[in-house]
Amino acid sequence: MLTNNDLATWLETDDQWIRSRTGVVERRISAPERATSDLAVEAGAQALESAGTADVDVVVLATTTPDRPCPATAPEVAAALGLGTVPAFDLAAVCSGFLYALSVAAGYIESGRAHTVLVIAADTFSTILDRDDRATMSVFGDGAGAVLLRAGFSNEPGAVGHVDLGSDGSLRDLITVPAGGSRQRGLGVAAAEDDMYFRMEGRTVFMHAVERMTSSAQSVLARGGLTVADIDRFVGHQANIRILRAVALQLGLDVDRVVVNLDQVGNTAAASIPLALRDGHARGEIRAGERVLLSAFGGGATWGSTILIWPELPPQQGEAAVTKSDRGDSNGI
Repeated sequence: MLTNNDLATWLETDDQWIRSRTGVVERRISAPERATSDLAVEAGAQALESAGTADVDVVVLATTTPDRPCPATAPEVAAALGLGTVPAFDLAAVCSGFLYALSVAAGYIESGRAHTVLVIAADTFSTILDRDDRATMSVFGDGAGAVLLRAGFSNEPGAVGHVDLGSDGSLRDLITVPAGGSRQRGLGVAAAEDDMYFRMEGRTVFMHAVERMTSSAQSVLARGGLTVADIDRFVGHQANIRILRAVALQLGLDVDRVVVNLDQVGNTAAASIPLALRDGHARGEIRAGERVLLSAFGGGATWGSTILIWPELPPQQGEAAVTKSDRGDSNGI
């Protein structure tokens, strides 16, 4: 665990500065010997245990911090989970990764090409952060969450409704690691050290995040024939408490309907929404039968939203979230 006071020992900051601007109090940082795949395997194993099955047809791993540029990390995770030779691939949509992966998994199930899909969202952002950059060090943490989708029916508790996804590549430089890819490597020039770290234009990101999360959420509400009054809980990407409150305000949602766990874990990128679902359920903030709105904004730029009905889960399964597509249901974080 890395607290705000810990950060203040080497950064020009303090607990009050970080809390007032981000809402983050502490974050979890992976041990040096533990890579993204290690977190993903642990989350995936918990999801399978919660679901009571190891029957998986496809594995989708949402991550921006793979173990290595090549090959993808998902096959290694699938092998470590004992899933044999099932299809497994990475998906990169930064903080929107979980919703993108959820949509892809639902598509597999809805098309009949898979009966069960394991979706894992895992990121170790601490490995790409500049320790001297107060703006990013104060926000991000490491984490992983997973759900197992199965074929089911659209009217079942846990059913995922319409999914809205979008992107705008003209905003690619707002959230980026400038070096390390083919564009920089192809120039044949050594990368500047600063370009190897994650960079974010916070103020501009704030504006776009609020706009896109709000419009995306409104889109899935309209497509589902719902209004804000029909929403019991809002679980947004846990990037910044001010973003969550601004989106809620734009939507007309009471702030007490917003699930928040970023104070304890920070911004865990792709893992953000599944971890917030887990914590919200464990604390009794998300109850069976409630309609839950999910929305995220990430690098790319990318964004997405969906709505699900929370199913009945035993209290001890606070580490298990359940979602469904028209033919799919997911279990476990």
